[in-house]
Amino acid sequence: MEDNPGVAETLVGIEVGKTRITTVALDSDGELLEDYSEAVDPADEPTSQIGKAVAKAHERFGEEFVLGVALPGLLKSGTGQIVHSALIPEHEEVDLVSELRHYTDLGICFENDANAAAYGELVKGAGRGSKDIFYITLGAGVGGALILNGKLWRGAAGYAGEFGYIAVNSEGMRLEDVASTANIIRRTKNWFHQDPTSSLNAVGEDNITIADVVRAAEDEDDFAQLMLQRTGMYVGGALAGVINLLNLEKVIVGGEIMQARGLVLDGIRRRARELSFRPSFESVTIAEGELGLRAGAIGAALIAGESAAGG
Repeated sequence: MEDNPGVAETLVGIEVGKTRITTVALDSDGELLEDYSEAVDPADEPTSQIGKAVAKAHERFGEEFVLGVALPGLLKSGTGQIVHSALIPEHEEVDLVSELRHYTDLGICFENDANAAAYGELVKGAGRGSKDIFYITLGAGVGGALILNGKLWRGAAGYAGEFGYIAVNSEGMRLEDVASTANIIRRTKNWFHQDPTSSLNAVGEDNITIADVVRAAEDEDDFAQLMLQRTGMYVGGALAGVINLLNLEKVIVGGEIMQARGLVLDGIRRRARELSFRPSFESVTIAEGELGLRAGAIGAALIAGESAAGG
């Protein structure tokens, strides 16, 4: 990032999730200074949750910093207004710019969470040195983002990259219906009684979490491994169409489900290889993200920094 005496030296990024809010602070070169994450209080007003994160950032980093906020939903271009969000519907149509004026006088750069994570990986993670990237996030929702010729590609109205809405069967079932954390748990509950040897039987149907599935898979539980591999196969099948269409250089996969690492990634690669046009598949690298669950917050900070510097 080029020097600009009119721009604050600290870049702060906040990512708003369904259950957690993650904050990072970067220096003017984009290097990580600090990061922390806090659980969302379901009893709190939606906007005040973001406002409290902003207020805490002021306590930690002072009055002057560049601020970016990543949100899980479709954003109205140039504003913080969420047009649609399956994860935080209570934020839809809220004028966040006006509401957050109670907490800060700073200008805020708002970005879709998948776009922010993709940009973070491009600049500071697994996408460094690449120009044509598709980023996939697998967590409470399923999202995607495109980097074309080194720049975020948002589409005509800013809604590009909605990977979770791709149909995965002829009945119109969407990828998010099978590959989000809640739906992996749902599929696991529907089938785990078929395998009495699975350690998940000891957890109990009502108590299974995605962490339980990942942990069981890491402990070589065949059933848990199968559920995660099948998730990867669903994702890989949808991804093949993206690879065929765009002839990408790199696909980066991030999000909470990537705690399972190889199990999901192997399924993605295998199915994408089976369904992709061979020359296109042979020219693409499918890799795990390097920034983990901080990717969205880091990307939000970097995008805000570029915007403040006139980039």
